[in-house]
Amino acid sequence: MSLSASGPNSEQIRYWNEQSGPKWVRLETRLDEQIAPLGLAAMQTGGIGAGAKVLDVGCGCGQTSLQLAERVGESGSVLGADISGPMLERAAARAKAVPAANVSFVHADAQTHTFPQGAFDAVFSRFGVMFFADPVAAFANLRRGIADSGGLAFVCWQPLSENPWMSEPMAAIAGLVDLSNTPRPAPGAPGPFSMGDPDRVRAILGDAGYTSIDVDPLRTEVSLGGGGTLDEIVDFALEMGPASAALKASGQDVTQEIRDAVRDALSPHATGKGVRMDAAAWVVAARAR
Repeated sequence: MSLSASGPNSEQIRYWNEQSGPKWVRLETRLDEQIAPLGLAAMQTGGIGAGAKVLDVGCGCGQTSLQLAERVGESGSVLGADISGPMLERAAARAKAVPAANVSFVHADAQTHTFPQGAFDAVFSRFGVMFFADPVAAFANLRRGIADSGGLAFVCWQPLSENPWMSEPMAAIAGLVDLSNTPRPAPGAPGPFSMGDPDRVRAILGDAGYTSIDVDPLRTEVSLGGGGTLDEIVDFALEMGPASAALKASGQDVTQEIRDAVRDALSPHATGKGVRMDAAAWVVAARAR
C-alpha cells in the first residue's frame, strides 16, 4: 500500500502516515471502544443492509469495515479507503484474521481517487470526512461512485465546545503550558471539527449534488479511552486530542503537575465503568440523486 504525499491533501497524507496513523494503531483498541457506538448509529441511519456494496471512507484500522461486512453479508462487499498506510496495514491484518472475504482496502485519497462510477450502494464514514482540503470536490467525487438509488451516511464531531471529553483536558493544562504555538485552524479548515457547523455540512453536500440531506444531533456519553483506571485514562487524554496537540506544539514534557491537573479534571467523571463524559456529533444522511 503506497500513496504519495501530493495533491490538495498532501499535508493530511503526511500527517496520517507519519504522525497520527501510528499512534492510532497503537491505541486502536481504546479508540475503537470509545467511538464504536457513534459509528453504529450512522450505519443504522444509512439503512445499510444485506447485499449492499459499501465504500468506507477513512476506514482507519478497519473496525467499521468489518462491522459493515457483517451487515452486508456474503452477497455484499465493503471497500475500505484511507490515506494512512499504517492504519490500512492493521485493517488488512484484522480482515485476514477473521477472515472477511467480502472486505478489501485501497490506500487512496477519497477527494481525488477515481472510484468506479456508480459502483456503490452506499458511502459510509465514521469521523473520516473532516480532513478534506476541498470538501465540496471530495463529496462530489464520492457521489460519482454511488449508484443512482444509493446514498451517503456519516458521523462527524460537533464543535469542541460541545465535547467535554476533549475540551476539559485541554482546559486543565491551559495555565501550565504555553499555548501560543498551538495551531488554531481557520473555521472549516481540515481537522476534527471542520464540519461542526450543521449549516455548513448541508451547504457542502448540496453544492456537491446530494439531495434529501439530514443532519441530526447525536448527544451521548462516551467511555474515554474505552475504559480503564483513572490513571490509564489520564495517560490516554495526554496522548490523544487537543491536549496532546497543545503539548506537542509547545515542546512541553508531561510533568507531574500537568498529569495532576488532567487527573483532577477527569476524576469527577470516573465511574465503575471508566471515565464517562458527554460527547456530541452529527449523524448525516443524504441521497446521491
